[in-house]
Amino acid sequence: MTVEIGSAAPDMELVADNGEKTKLADYRGKYIVLYFYPKDMTPGCTTEACDFRDQHQSFADVNAVIIGVSPDPQEKHQKFKEKHDLPFKLLVDDEHKLAEAYNVWKLKKNFGKEYMGIERSTFIIDPEGNLIKEWRKVKVKDHVQEALEYIKERQS
Repeated sequence: MTVEIGSAAPDMELVADNGEKTKLADYRGKYIVLYFYPKDMTPGCTTEACDFRDQHQSFADVNAVIIGVSPDPQEKHQKFKEKHDLPFKLLVDDEHKLAEAYNVWKLKKNFGKEYMGIERSTFIIDPEGNLIKEWRKVKVKDHVQEALEYIKERQS
């Protein structure tokens, strides 16, 4: 299955940082900013999460929720969330099923080593549950503001 702009966003039930089972369909009626990141507690992922945290109210003001997804376990998500005071859910995708549905589980290369991992990506899902925007191979700097501006433009 390949995700395409304009199609229904892939959805499945995953465990959140707080132990609750969560599906994207739980947020119908709101925009969803679904961002995939490689690993809790790493510099780039921490910067991105804190940028989303700092803009959390601005997203709420435009009827949007933020949801982070990585393969890390629930306990690590909890620690990451508590350490950085993150006000949004982090979903556990330890079997990378959601990542594969969004085609962000990729072969990566680092220092000559090859391994499978998350390609940092963000998806915007509209209130009806359709995928309306994607950013792949995200560079963290200014990305959160770009996502916020995209939703604001859709509403004007």
